[in-house]
Amino acid sequence: MMGTRVVLIIPFYNEEERVFFQDFHEAFHTYKKLDFVLVDDGSNDATPRILKQLSEEFSNVNHIILDLNNGKAAAIREAVLRVDAKNYDYIGYLDADLATPIEEIARIYDFATQNQQFNFIMGSRIKLLGNTIQRSLKRHYFGRVFATIVSQVVLKIPVYDTQCGAKIIKMNLAIAIFKKPFITKWLFDVELLLRFKQLDPQFELKTIELPLQTWIEKGNSKIKFSDLLKVPFQLLKIYFHYVR
Repeated sequence: MMGTRVVLIIPFYNEEERVFFQDFHEAFHTYKKLDFVLVDDGSNDATPRILKQLSEEFSNVNHIILDLNNGKAAAIREAVLRVDAKNYDYIGYLDADLATPIEEIARIYDFATQNQQFNFIMGSRIKLLGNTIQRSLKRHYFGRVFATIVSQVVLKIPVYDTQCGAKIIKMNLAIAIFKKPFITKWLFDVELLLRFKQLDPQFELKTIELPLQTWIEKGNSKIKFSDLLKVPFQLLKIYFHYVR
């Protein structure tokens, strides 16, 4: 692992019962060369107190407490805007349930530092011989339909998995593409790619998907069935805002 030139953002919302915080305790101790920002997105349980305790215990961990719940996209964006950019070359994010383990995001960071022609590195949940990708069939098939539409109609590049919650982005690019608020709550990853595409005609050459070795779906997802029903309308909103 290289020096601490990356900061990883993890958003939380009412995670007191859902998340096993001992996993974070062990990860922060193991990965002392990575910096973390834990963002509480307006929780009304003990999550803010737990995040504060973690940041007090570990020198590589900071926390942000937001007063209102505005969703994952807004929480990550707020953290990106608050990070002292001059201290880092890369910024990344992953989900609080650690479906993508910390060791996987660390591996993506290592790849980024060794392949600096890529500005945007995306973890991808591709089930291959020898890896461990555990995902319900329902979510897998919904994801494939979604990815096909995004790939063929919206982004118009052969992307497999925009929604995997593990990304590493060069800091200067992150500052640019997180600058404006997002127009959707759950599909901000697609918006980030479209913003990068608008900024750089070589965007496709500077973006890569890296298959994860481990991704394990956790229960009690924050995404409700009603949210899934809104996806087609959110995609249309994105299409007419960025593409047309």
